[in-house]
Amino acid sequence: MAFANCSSFAHVETSSKHSIITSSFSISPSLPLSSFSSSSVSRKRSVFPNLLRIGRTDAVKPQAAGVNSIAEAFTEFKHLLLPITDRNPYLSEGTRQAAATTAALAKKYGADITVVVIDEKLKESLPEHDTQLSSIRWHLSEGGFQEFKLLERLGEGSKPTAIIGEIADDMNLDLVIMSMEAIHSKHVDANLLAEFIPCPVILLPL
Repeated sequence: MAFANCSSFAHVETSSKHSIITSSFSISPSLPLSSFSSSSVSRKRSVFPNLLRIGRTDAVKPQAAGVNSIAEAFTEFKHLLLPITDRNPYLSEGTRQAAATTAALAKKYGADITVVVIDEKLKESLPEHDTQLSSIRWHLSEGGFQEFKLLERLGEGSKPTAIIGEIADDMNLDLVIMSMEAIHSKHVDANLLAEFIPCPVILLPL
């Protein structure tokens, strides 16, 4: 897989503004690549090694080269993971947004979708769990996906971040899509995501 053993974050706006963060530096339409110094790049591995090289040389190459690298990288996504950590039976706003984004990207790139529902409680302790599964199916079907793989990791005692990393690694996934809501609610640790998720991660703003 093109992105094996790499971690990065892509911050995606639903409006016309987009920014991408890989390792410890970001790229935004409003900022030239030359604004990033070599000290801002601390990780040895990145999904976009060409961008790291541009950062170290003060953007000797034209900005178009970096944009092309990003565009080419996004055509490699063939299997997407949608983790769901909230207990809202009808899905929270952030989860609904993540589901819609996952469906849109999967449709655009012809990718498969795997959904994993994660909760520290056992299924028997979640009376509205079946309603939540129905909501997941409905929202993905609205995006054009009637078929997807559904996993349930309930009452295992493992942290959601570790479960997401394990599944992404075991299934050789290309992209994880989540809402920042999962970070703000403390269900997922963003620092651990950067360390242990073996593929790019998109975090959608609230």
